[in-house]
Amino acid sequence: MRRDPRTYLWDALRAVELLAEFSSGKTFADYEADAMLRSAVERQFEIVGEALNNLSKVSPYLAASMPDLPRVVASATS
Repeated sequence: MRRDPRTYLWDALRAVELLAEFSSGKTFADYEADAMLRSAVERQFEIVGEALNNLSKVSPYLAASMPDLPRVVASATS
């Protein structure tokens, strides 16, 4: 059974919200020094990539309306 495309959008949105929360008030030096922060941030980027990649499979029409989607997915999943 295919998931509703909105679910993938919600997953990506939630991951971006968490990225903002995790990085709020942090510097790059904080990021480099904190393995847990790095892991959390990197995982959320993976979730964004996975969600948008799956969106492109279940709803190519919707994915086509996002011109930077292939670049975002390639960056987040590589």
